[in-house]
Amino acid sequence: MSIAKLEHVNLTVTNPARTAALLTDLCGWHIRWEGPSMNNGRTIHVGSDTAYLALYTNDEVTGEFSKGQPLSHVGLQVDDLAAAEKTVLEAGLTPFSHGTYEPGPSTFYFLDWDGIEFEVVSYE
Repeated sequence: MSIAKLEHVNLTVTNPARTAALLTDLCGWHIRWEGPSMNNGRTIHVGSDTAYLALYTNDEVTGEFSKGQPLSHVGLQVDDLAAAEKTVLEAGLTPFSHGTYEPGPSTFYFLDWDGIEFEVVSYE
C-alpha cells in the first residue's frame, strides 16, 4: 500500500490575490503559479514547495458561501501563534475560539472575507 500526502486543496474565493496575500503573510508561503483557469476564471496556487491551496474565482463567484457546506475549516500549523493572530487582525479579520489542548496545540479560528473558516494551530 502506498502512503499519500495532501498535495493541494482547491478553494473558490471572490478575490484570490487578497486571500493569497493573507496566506503568504500568515504562513510564510509563496505564490507557486497563477493564471487563467476554467470557466473564464483565474487561479493562484499559494503554498510551500510540496503542498498548496489553489485559490479559484470566476465572474459567477459571489462569495455567498455557507459555513460547513461542505467544508468545515482549513487547518494551518504555524510556529508563532501570537504573530499569526496579529497578521489576521491586521488583515481586518476577527480571531475567535482560542483554546489550548493537552498535550497538544494552542489554537484559534477566523473567518476570511468569503466566510471560509481557518483554524490556526501551534504545537510550540
